[in-house]
Amino acid sequence: MNLQQLRDAALAIAHAAIRAVDPEALIHKSVRLEGDRLIIGATNIALSEFRRIIVVGAGKASASMARALETILGNRIAGGSIVVKDGHTRSLQRIEVIEAAHPVPDERGVSAARKLIGLLKENARRDTLVLCLISGGGSALMPLPAEGLSLNDKQAMTRLLLECGASIDEVNIVRKHISGIKGGQLARAAAPARVCTLLLSDAVGDAPDVIASGPTVGDPSTFSDAKAVMEKYNIWHRVPKSVANFIQSGVNGEIKETPKPDDEIFRNVSNDIIGNNRSALIAASEKAVSLGFRPLILSACISGEAREVGTVFASIALETANSHNPIAPPACILAGGETTVTIRGKGKGGRNQELALSAALKLAKSGNIVLASVGTDGTDGPTDAAGAVVDTTTVERARKHGLDPVAYLQRNDSYNLLEPIGDLLKTGPTGTNVMDLLITLVG
Repeated sequence: MNLQQLRDAALAIAHAAIRAVDPEALIHKSVRLEGDRLIIGATNIALSEFRRIIVVGAGKASASMARALETILGNRIAGGSIVVKDGHTRSLQRIEVIEAAHPVPDERGVSAARKLIGLLKENARRDTLVLCLISGGGSALMPLPAEGLSLNDKQAMTRLLLECGASIDEVNIVRKHISGIKGGQLARAAAPARVCTLLLSDAVGDAPDVIASGPTVGDPSTFSDAKAVMEKYNIWHRVPKSVANFIQSGVNGEIKETPKPDDEIFRNVSNDIIGNNRSALIAASEKAVSLGFRPLILSACISGEAREVGTVFASIALETANSHNPIAPPACILAGGETTVTIRGKGKGGRNQELALSAALKLAKSGNIVLASVGTDGTDGPTDAAGAVVDTTTVERARKHGLDPVAYLQRNDSYNLLEPIGDLLKTGPTGTNVMDLLITLVG
């Protein structure tokens, strides 16, 4: 296969993977109504025991999830509210859809989070069934500051955490401890209602307490853990004074901890994962076979600095081309997860674009190899691109445009290099979110 054929194949594989984690399809696969019984995975609920069904949730995929629930339950749903990222809305009949900002939260998200908590407290009875829909982005979309903190405090903390290179798990540990809704606190507001949470995982390892910072899951982390994250990345003395004082008060035992996994409020709560990155990788593998490739799924748990991961995967591609190890060409090497970017410059880009540009530097002039790094939600960082598709000519083409790939990478400006040479991938919002896909094709 030539490079253009490989690029076309990479796009086809990416689209097949994203279709496989369509939230509506996943809800219909995981939830069904049999007479008066609602079946959610292994959970069997007698609806006759409940007077009201309320739907709440947040995340980039929550509107699509809610639309599927409306199809299944119809007018059994008494009402509800969900929060989505701008542009990720769907038309719903019985559930309110509220748009808010992501990844840096805004006042709309605060208002929406208060509405969710208020709705739950109004219906916190044993004869209420709460269906909670959570997907990636839910944490930033429900930015309810803990008592004594402000939205400005949370925005400043989010920016610091995103810029310092903290992993999503570490970001969420801090978020839980400056929030009034995360880390099991949504479940606390709903108690003693029956709460069934359906999760579309965007977390490495699929830990329910990490997905959207676990609003209905007991929080194993502590205020001390949150402080340790800030100290690890040398931002403890840069955080807003109000946040530092709040966290330190928690460390000192002066503020109540988030509810822990053994708290009695979770006896009436279930959390079911309906889709994840591995689901997308399996679909990608099947599509690769149909296109004539030998597929190999390396991992659904990739993390680390984006530019370093890009170099590693380019090295694996080169090894495949040169020695047919770990798999012989035509090969499709797949991986998924979520990398991070440490901001060093003032450029424009996202983790997938930065990963791809780093890989392109390693792959320059080395044969028929294509690498695609794609955010399954259709958004990579604060850009309109989902990611990028690069090949062994990317660096040469950039230099013909008078662009220095090394300089652009150093200042985190991958978007402005990849756009003029046509290597950006733009899908628009996909309605789903299961982290990122890394597709490497060796012809």
